[in-house]
Amino acid sequence: MRLLSAFVSAAMLVSVTATFAASGLPPPPERVDIPRAGGVLHGLLYKPDGDSPFATVIALHGCSGLEHSGQIQPRYLDWAERLLKAGNAVLFPDSYGSRGAGQQCQSKHRTIFARRERVADIRAAQQWLKHQPWVRHDRVGLLGWDSGASAVLWAIRPQLAPAGRRDDFRSAVVLYPNCRLASRLGWSARVPTLVLIGADDNLSSPSACRQMVDGARGRSALARIVVYPNARHGFDRASAPIHAVAGGGGHVGADSKARADSQSRVAGWLAR
Repeated sequence: MRLLSAFVSAAMLVSVTATFAASGLPPPPERVDIPRAGGVLHGLLYKPDGDSPFATVIALHGCSGLEHSGQIQPRYLDWAERLLKAGNAVLFPDSYGSRGAGQQCQSKHRTIFARRERVADIRAAQQWLKHQPWVRHDRVGLLGWDSGASAVLWAIRPQLAPAGRRDDFRSAVVLYPNCRLASRLGWSARVPTLVLIGADDNLSSPSACRQMVDGARGRSALARIVVYPNARHGFDRASAPIHAVAGGGGHVGADSKARADSQSRVAGWLAR
């Protein structure tokens, strides 16, 4: 009976994988539990076809969270698909769901902070990956969106370098982070870092990000910034008309030119 059950489970897995392959979408992610101080960090893991070890990307979701109604948000699924096709495994730590929290986009609702809990999640994910045999340990990169991007900026500061700087991140890409505090505190990076932001982003601050990157020259690893003309916060979404965010104070929306360019730049930067 156990043999029959195992056979049925394997057949179902093959069927599901084939269905997703036919649809052009990646197969369902593996749900993983990562040890963290004070609890467990849940995550979604995508692994490409083929033989390991794989270059791996730790991907940090934005302030609206990783999943809606038990499904990964389309923006992150889109990026997972692209990264998988490039041969990368992708790990999405769920900073909010792991703590029973909802979206954190309004400051009055915020209980999870980029500089504290989310940096700790990055470090927990990094430590967990060090013990996974399918990971190419010299090619672990970081990718983040808005609050997740801000967490990446803090996590790659020289002050948080691992002992001996062994098995450190290969590179980092951040999309529309909030650079205001980092720009005032003399931010610098210990790994090559790419900042992508829209010129008309009125939630994050493109001028603060420019100041942050310019101020790091001469005392930082390679840092580059691309500011997309006319683009808003969330420019990399596949389809989202520009609209005001709940609670006021800014706008989000897709921009096809910025989206296409960012896809090319992210792939190239993470492959460095």
